[in-house]
Amino acid sequence: MPTFADKFDRLAGLDADSGSSRLLGRIAFVFLLLMVAAAPHSIAATQIAWGCGTLATLAQFLITRQRPKVTFLDIAFFSYFGWSVISGIFSYEPAISLDQLRGVALFLVFYFAIWNIRNAKAAYFLAVLMAFSCTVNLIWTPIERSLGRGVEVHGLVADGPLAKALLYDGDTLLSADGKKLTSPEGLLAALQQHEDVRVLFYRPDFEFEVTVKQADLLPGDSAAQRLGFTSWEKSHNWRSKGFYNHYVTYSEMLQLVAALIFGLIVANLGRRRESVAGETTVWVRCGRLFSSTPFLAAALALACLALLFTVTRASQLGFMIAALVIVLLSAKKKLLIAGFFVAIPIVFGGLLFLHESRDVGFFDSKDDSTKYREMMWRDGYHLLTESPRHLVVGVGMNSVQKHWQEWGMFDKGWQPMGHFHSTPVQLAVERGIPVLLLWLSILFCLGRRFWRGLKWTREGDGRLYGVLLGAAGALVGFTASGLVHWNLGDAEVAMVFFLIMAFGVAAASFAHEDPGEPNTV
Repeated sequence: MPTFADKFDRLAGLDADSGSSRLLGRIAFVFLLLMVAAAPHSIAATQIAWGCGTLATLAQFLITRQRPKVTFLDIAFFSYFGWSVISGIFSYEPAISLDQLRGVALFLVFYFAIWNIRNAKAAYFLAVLMAFSCTVNLIWTPIERSLGRGVEVHGLVADGPLAKALLYDGDTLLSADGKKLTSPEGLLAALQQHEDVRVLFYRPDFEFEVTVKQADLLPGDSAAQRLGFTSWEKSHNWRSKGFYNHYVTYSEMLQLVAALIFGLIVANLGRRRESVAGETTVWVRCGRLFSSTPFLAAALALACLALLFTVTRASQLGFMIAALVIVLLSAKKKLLIAGFFVAIPIVFGGLLFLHESRDVGFFDSKDDSTKYREMMWRDGYHLLTESPRHLVVGVGMNSVQKHWQEWGMFDKGWQPMGHFHSTPVQLAVERGIPVLLLWLSILFCLGRRFWRGLKWTREGDGRLYGVLLGAAGALVGFTASGLVHWNLGDAEVAMVFFLIMAFGVAAASFAHEDPGEPNTV
């Protein structure tokens, strides 16, 4: 009977290796598994696993003297990085811009993954592992919402300390001097100990800090009376952010993983699962459970619910586009018709939830965030076309932090400093038109590979077909939401994106090597 090590080596594609090469391959693959599992939750754990795994991979390359085949996609990736270096050198602030190359280098996540995915089973296993791991925060998100958080205050008294600190009816008090608040008594205790207390509160759509003063406390018998409000409750209205620090980061990650899960589900529909003689271990049974349509459907439903709770329109629309593309690529007309009728109540329900949570429409020109984006796009266009130098090498990454005043940005300082809220605009303005064209060529190469892989696997290996559908949907959704989000600049999102792209490229490669491989979903 094969040992666990033998099964692991087959999954990692290390059967033919021996000695130190096999050991290093095992180490690299273990860290790849850890990275994929951590990516939907923690940037620190993801980067640590990536760094350790990359060192093991490079050491294995030195021992085996492997030379990866160079493709046009590789040329595009490294040209993209190279021109970013040139842009940094010619930046208005070279020190700041060159330091930002660490974020640009995140594309190497793609290579770490692709170099350690050596067979179709590994590509599929990693895709399912990411979906399974993500369910942890997917389950927690509705639980967190049902439990509520903070202290949502109502009936503020005009001369009370909260009203004087410019808090409004319906605001939710989250913390006092960094300590989490679960009741008004917590804030009152902090004010009794300190003259001034920094209070973090939530007001749709943002979190702010204000100073509440001890001297403004009112007389009374209860904490509510002394703080100047009539009633409070746990808040159930906020933009969910999972285990991340921001709801947009969470929403962008969710739409990528949701597209991957949906691709796996569509590939499973109508395909017969073949049994493998003799494989009845707990490992195999768990693998079949987590890759089964019911489990994936439950994970997708939770992902959609969590995405709804982020109340982030661009990511929600990105997933809708991704799902439509996946259905169209699968050429399943019945699924398209069924999806259309299912989508109608979901979309209307989402619009209602959006209006109740943020008091805005899906496409709302009066929304403050929409106005801010339009302002940043205008600033970006003027800055880009101001000089031929800007068209070629841009102004440099993050150089606006030092030069925004001379460039007349952020409504001459009346608006908060931020980024350009669009991946194409950010790339063009900061690094020049050549970098934008190189990035578009990368997206085109990835899409072309997925398209070819789907043709090879349509009637073949269902595992590869599902991974390719999910990766293609994630690519389209990420590109669509990137028109109004700087999602490529979000390290957590970029790592998940490059991992899923690696799953898809690996699946396409194995499909090309053996397009007739039987379905073993």
